[in-house]
Amino acid sequence: MADLATVVEAIPARKSLLDGKMKQSSSKLGIVAFLAALLGGLGYIAFHVSKDLDNVVVTSVWPYVLLALALIIALGFEFVNGFHDTANAVATVIYTHSLSPNVAVVLSGICNLAGVLLSTGTVAYAVITLLPVELILQVSSGAGFAMVFALLIAAILWNLGTWWLGLPASSSHTMVGSIIGVGLANQLMSPHGGASGLDWQQVVKVLKALLISPVMGFALAGILILASKQFIKFPSLYEAPKDNQPPPFPIRALMVLTCTGVSFFHGSNDGQKGMGLIMLILIGTVPTAYALNHAVSPMQTQDFISASQYAGQILDEHVDKTVVPSSDPRAEVTAYIRTQQLQPATVLSVKALVENVNREVVLYKAFKSVPAKDQTNVRNDMYLTSEALRLMAKNHNPGFTATETAALNSYKSKLDKATRFIPDWVKVAVALALGLGTMVGWKRVVITVGEKIGKDHLTYAQGACAGIVTMATIFAADQFGLPVSTTHILSSGVAGTMSASGSGLRMSTVRNIAAGWVFTMPAAALLSCLLYMVFRSIS
Repeated sequence: MADLATVVEAIPARKSLLDGKMKQSSSKLGIVAFLAALLGGLGYIAFHVSKDLDNVVVTSVWPYVLLALALIIALGFEFVNGFHDTANAVATVIYTHSLSPNVAVVLSGICNLAGVLLSTGTVAYAVITLLPVELILQVSSGAGFAMVFALLIAAILWNLGTWWLGLPASSSHTMVGSIIGVGLANQLMSPHGGASGLDWQQVVKVLKALLISPVMGFALAGILILASKQFIKFPSLYEAPKDNQPPPFPIRALMVLTCTGVSFFHGSNDGQKGMGLIMLILIGTVPTAYALNHAVSPMQTQDFISASQYAGQILDEHVDKTVVPSSDPRAEVTAYIRTQQLQPATVLSVKALVENVNREVVLYKAFKSVPAKDQTNVRNDMYLTSEALRLMAKNHNPGFTATETAALNSYKSKLDKATRFIPDWVKVAVALALGLGTMVGWKRVVITVGEKIGKDHLTYAQGACAGIVTMATIFAADQFGLPVSTTHILSSGVAGTMSASGSGLRMSTVRNIAAGWVFTMPAAALLSCLLYMVFRSIS
């Protein structure tokens, strides 16, 4: 890491093209717009949180202290995420002087907000499924809080360290590494030992997306810059910025478009990574308000009841009638999800959970009417049923026909709608944290991306090609519900355009970015593993 220190120390010493830009007066309009968005967002959050908590009976202030602390840490992760990932989104548009920093950050924040608000939450809960099932079910326990605090603090510490060094490290790699560390620590500390609590198939699926996407970014951006030189004969497009002057209008419009697109898709993918954890915090501290989706309409509730009854009938046709029912179907299904070993009583236990949930919903006629003391149990039964159906469909189909599979998938989607939801105020909070983080810490990563990857300064075409490839890659990942790294895709895209253009690469910077790519996950895993063990010992 000595080379990294040399590279980083050289960043402020070497005159940057941004130095003159930063000496100019700040955009007062941009600052005012951001402050207005911040105040409006905080007001929106406060109103909806107070509305959600209207019917919550306060018996102790302690859960709310934990809630506030956990939310501050979770939003702190998103704030630091803004240093890295959102800073990459604005790097090219700021570096090429297409927009002033304050205006670019505000535009990026708005686009992030739009991306977050329009996201489905699929990526958020894809990350959550990496966690051991017993910790998800016991999120309100000491182990649950130890999990949340350990993985978030580990992620923040690593992200702050790499940001301080000006290294475009990946918040996605950091979060996944932290989750893996917590999962391993939980299994090492549990009586049954081993690492069965981690869904390794899901882990491998996520790791493949994180590892392959930068390679795609490098190759596709290189191909795109070569194709543009062949077919787009516009010499100014292939020049570096001159002084502090903005580029010609067509180029400026292209740069703003790529910034807008990368920011939007960043919000739709990266912005979700902390949202699932925030939901676990809310469920663990205020289950009455957040364990079940109270926004499900009466008509949707009736559809759920019908689908639940049909799912019970389908499962009943595939149970082994000679098997003695388990006295604890929840424990039986939990064991199936944890070990992924289908037992004779598994299908029968899943059927029992389906019937239990249906009985509760029929009795109370709406999710929000389920008594506070039962909300967590109903949610856990729904979550276990959904995960069990997912695993059976993927690995252990007990003989479902195509029609039955479609019906069970439809039922699973209704279960997920009731449990895997994200309130709009959470999305607004995450978007604000990302935007504020970008406003505070954008410069270090922007200079690294713009000036330290290639031997020559980044041209307009190189920035645009890297941005277009980043947009497309994140969009594709969204469709499959996979988390990817905006940081590594854009950085590798810039490297790909530099290499294809013959500009040459600063191998010391590339080597250290690659080192961050390799070491981020194991370092974050080690940090979160140690923190989890410490927190468990005192909880």
